[in-house]
Amino acid sequence: MGFDLTGLEAAVARHGRVVRVVIAQHRGSSPREVGAAMLVWDGAEGGGQSGTIGGGALEHQAAAAARRMLAQGEQTRLTRHALGPDLGQCCGGALLLLSETHDAGTLAALTGQDIIARPATEEAVKQGSVLPLAVQRLLAQARGQGQRPAPQLIDGWMVEPVARPTVPLWIWGAGHVGRALVDVMAPLPELGITWVDTGADRFPAEVPQAVTPLPAADPARLVRHAASDAHHLILTYSHALDLALCHALLGHGFASAGLIGSATKWARFRSRLGALGHSPAQIARIRCPIGLPALGKHPQAIAIGVASVLLSDIAAITAKEERSA
Repeated sequence: MGFDLTGLEAAVARHGRVVRVVIAQHRGSSPREVGAAMLVWDGAEGGGQSGTIGGGALEHQAAAAARRMLAQGEQTRLTRHALGPDLGQCCGGALLLLSETHDAGTLAALTGQDIIARPATEEAVKQGSVLPLAVQRLLAQARGQGQRPAPQLIDGWMVEPVARPTVPLWIWGAGHVGRALVDVMAPLPELGITWVDTGADRFPAEVPQAVTPLPAADPARLVRHAASDAHHLILTYSHALDLALCHALLGHGFASAGLIGSATKWARFRSRLGALGHSPAQIARIRCPIGLPALGKHPQAIAIGVASVLLSDIAAITAKEERSA
């Protein structure tokens, strides 16, 4: 989770003035985590919004308050919400929402920052740019250790790292399933998606901003450019290309790899990959079939199942890394 500066820049470029509403702190149950944010703007038909802080009454009221801020020219507002008594929600917790108005001027001040720290309370705003000691220590520690701090409200200041993709994902194939997968996974900010197929005409006219389309006459030659800890999903139109990609990945290294296909296809691939010199243990690292077959064969159903399994794999790897750190 981080400050999606790219998304905010795009919204400001399109709408002029935008309010970003972020969960700054919560106690007890909360519909989203600290750092979850949405953007709200005015315009025709009541304006619009993107992102979510959890939906429901909380989000509805926060969006209305953000539009009042735009109408009144208000810059910063920190509000407390008791989810049960105030909003009639089943969640028993309470949270703080930080709402900030952004335009081209405020964005210019954020450009180039990797960690965005700014005053959030009235008292902190009055003190200006004087960083509290606790915030200074947090930023110094983050820079000294090369680690990004978690989003947090500390001594009246909101601190958020700028969102950066941390998990490389390569999707091989831009057919129906590949397109469905990109639609499902592109909104996840932690994923840096590279999307490969054999020609530019294989991709849709509009590709999500967070996705890098990469046409290549011989996609298998691109495997060497992938990080060794990348995740891969192979779903091209060609069994020969699928096999070449599996062969290249087994010689390169990966965090996880999945191949679309039936048990029969995988049995043939195992035999052919063995003949190419890969051991049974190496070959077993590739998952085939992928996803949750019980959900069905519709491209969107396949995409939902594949995304579910992949996110579980990523969470397990992250938890293992955190335990060993």
